[in-house]
Amino acid sequence: MFRSLHIAATGMAAQETNLESISNNVANANTVGYKKQRTEFQDLLYQTVREPGTPTGPTTRSPTGLQVGTGVRVIGTTRIFEQGTLLNTGNPLDVAIEGPGFFAVEQPDGTLAYTRAGALKTDADGRIVTPEGLPLDPPIILPADTVGISVSPTGVVSVTTPGQPMATEVGQLNLSSFANPAGLRAIGHNLLMPTSGSGEALTGEPGTEGRGTLLQGSVEQANVDVVEEMIGMISAQRNYEINSKVITTADDMLRAVTQMR
Repeated sequence: MFRSLHIAATGMAAQETNLESISNNVANANTVGYKKQRTEFQDLLYQTVREPGTPTGPTTRSPTGLQVGTGVRVIGTTRIFEQGTLLNTGNPLDVAIEGPGFFAVEQPDGTLAYTRAGALKTDADGRIVTPEGLPLDPPIILPADTVGISVSPTGVVSVTTPGQPMATEVGQLNLSSFANPAGLRAIGHNLLMPTSGSGEALTGEPGTEGRGTLLQGSVEQANVDVVEEMIGMISAQRNYEINSKVITTADDMLRAVTQMR
């Protein structure tokens, strides 16, 4: 009887974590470049009362065993990197990634982080930066008298200036790829960090070695389907309610036992 109380409690705790992942997806439905997460579950160890094949008589054996489960746990949260919808903004500094790849940005401590959010800006020095002022790696600096910016699908950044009829190349936007992007660690601010699970970053020009290409004047929206998340939320709520009902039922049975005369 007490085992059922514990099993149901593990189910309720697992659904709490599931609901937290769903709520984070919904909260970031309008975050540029956000990739949704999914909660993964795993059953816990089993108590083996009888092994399959245990002798039941001189010439007979049990065809099945007897195992009692001990509940469920959350084994991980997987980030799903399917392509988000591309939104045309008309802003020349908005650059969306079509296909695999990440922009590399330099953090204040000098380490590199990676992002899919291509809503880029320029700072006071003319550097192309993220909305939080983190420069791209390698850095790209626009001339002070720039009147037009062009980003090719392969990442070549060109500008036009007064008195110059031809565009001048000022830099190259590269993309980084990972053997296992699901192993990247999110640190907030639309940034991801490599881990031993993701592998090292492989950086190169867009459109090469399986990397995606760039689309200027657009941003990649979050790949969150709000309707799908609402269905997941309802499912998590019902699972939580059912597990709580198991606890109530086990409590009623224990009460009946204690009231026996």
